Amino acid sequence: MPHQHLIKRLLAVSSLSEAEQRALVRLPYAVRNLADGETVVHQGERPRGCTVLMRGFLSRQRVISERNQISAFYVPGDVPDLHCLHLPTMDHDLCSTGPSIIASVSHGELRQVLRDFPGLTYALWGETVVQAAIYREWVENLGARAALPRVAHLLCELSTRLQKVGMAENGKMLLPFTQADLADACGLSTVHINRTIQELRRRRLIDWQGQTLELLQRAELEFIAEFDEEYLH
Repeated sequence: MPHQHLIKRLLAVSSLSEAEQRALVRLPYAVRNLADGETVVHQGERPRGCTVLMRGFLSRQRVISERNQISAFYVPGDVPDLHCLHLPTMDHDLCSTGPSIIASVSHGELRQVLRDFPGLTYALWGETVVQAAIYREWVENLGARAALPRVAHLLCELSTRLQKVGMAENGKMLLPFTQADLADACGLSTVHINRTIQELRRRRLIDWQGQTLELLQRAELEFIAEFDEEYLH
């Protein structure tokens, strides 16, 4: 159901009453299946609804100087275009990274439930604050870390975020990303990403078979990445 991961995500950062949770359940959602690379909304468009990610991954992308740059990954339960309630024009593309399932709810319906339940306004505002903190960490990761800790940091973050919504256990998760996706997210070439992944494997820090990624030595990986999950709140 569209609301399940959303409620679990919001409960991770704030409290919701039974009435507030029921209000989220009753929202009219339009469910849509997306193929890998399919665009949810393009830069410059004015969406009329917000997107709840139910399954899979979405990414925020822009082409800069002929290079694609991914500036965020979204996991189930995230609402990646919540800001469009106040900033109506998208300033980036929102794309599916791997196959995914999304649910859309109109701005009108969402605004009404936020008027009726101010606690939900507070919870969703908290979610946007967390997303802003993640974005700041990405900027610092790209600007200050070398390739190996940069990639290690991203993997630690994804594992932590997926664990919070019950989609990673003991460091193991499904991750349908290509090396090109990681290159676009880390500001590296695909050749450099390949070498970095191989180095992480050589050190037996990760095991990546098909779409299954396992963090074998989480503490060591976090040390290399200087990862502190505090920014995820």
